Amino acid sequence: MKYTWYRHVRNRETFHVDEVKEGIRYPLTLALFQKRIEGDDSLLELASLRFSESNLGTECYAETIDELERLLRFKPRPETVVSVHMDRGIDLFDEGDRKKVLQFAAEFRHEVYGLVVHDQPEIADRFADYIDVLHRLESALKTLGDGPYLFIEYAVGMEPDHFVELFRETRHLGRVKCCIDTGHTGLRHVRRLYAEKHPGQDACLLEAFQDDLPLIIKDLQDTVVAGIDPVLYLISEIGSLGGPLHFHLHDGHPLHAGPFGVSDHMSFIDRVPIPFEYEGEKSLPLMFGPSGLERIVKESLSMLPSEKVSFSLEIHPSEGRLGLGNASRLFEHWADKGNAERMNFWLSVLTANHKLLREAFRNFLEKR
Repeated sequence: MKYTWYRHVRNRETFHVDEVKEGIRYPLTLALFQKRIEGDDSLLELASLRFSESNLGTECYAETIDELERLLRFKPRPETVVSVHMDRGIDLFDEGDRKKVLQFAAEFRHEVYGLVVHDQPEIADRFADYIDVLHRLESALKTLGDGPYLFIEYAVGMEPDHFVELFRETRHLGRVKCCIDTGHTGLRHVRRLYAEKHPGQDACLLEAFQDDLPLIIKDLQDTVVAGIDPVLYLISEIGSLGGPLHFHLHDGHPLHAGPFGVSDHMSFIDRVPIPFEYEGEKSLPLMFGPSGLERIVKESLSMLPSEKVSFSLEIHPSEGRLGLGNASRLFEHWADKGNAERMNFWLSVLTANHKLLREAFRNFLEKR
């Protein structure tokens, strides 16, 4: 595998692509770059090392400029690509929050590829106003010259058709673009389908050890496998508008109870354990799994060229420990290495999913 850095001509953003052979470029790939596990900044030094080894870009969560500046001190390489997930409470209808977005864009215009903000429930009732807001943000971003994209993430569960219409109406904007969150999109569909079969019930409130799970497991899994359908729909419809298109990639399942109380942000390699056998297994496949990830990649790269697609692995930590190996030197001052090994395990999960993602790129790009 040969690695190279490719400079996007239009906006001079620099981002990483893997080059397998001449003429074939892989899309930009990033992963969640945070501590998420208790400990000092040696954990970020460990993350920096592992991201550098894997040639991964970084997606940072940062609510303030100071917080992002601190994280950037641990950037794996000077040229490493950075995207930033801003405060989930950002309200683009609010002038102060719009100024905050523009301050980030101005301060980090030479360092950040994209800023990500959530969509908002108010959009449904104030659609025209939101379109106007995005146009004003586009104009303000352009006055900065070169700088980051602003990606609006599918997050609050609006109707997919309305989300598509949002980007049809703003398709001519060059700096305001779309972020498809695979877990949010898929789980919304799963919950809707399950409620149709079981009125008044929320699939994400079910538990793996509840007594009646064997009676409803087929209905649940039938809805889980349909979770990919709206993801592919959004890719097809929004991809047809020309991109760029950003992804938050992660898997999920209603029975998953993650460390942050959500049913997604899972590895594509995981399964959900259950206390009985279903279809010969005592664990359940997730919404997507490796084959679903490959379908997401195939649909994306069928709609858009590699340089207009970016994939960020937004996978939360899962329980496990892994020896520190060549990173032991970073933790010589730690008496208990437990959290360092937990961080190293999480980073190994991100690396494994990155390899899975690159394999999906390879399967599509080298065979078409």
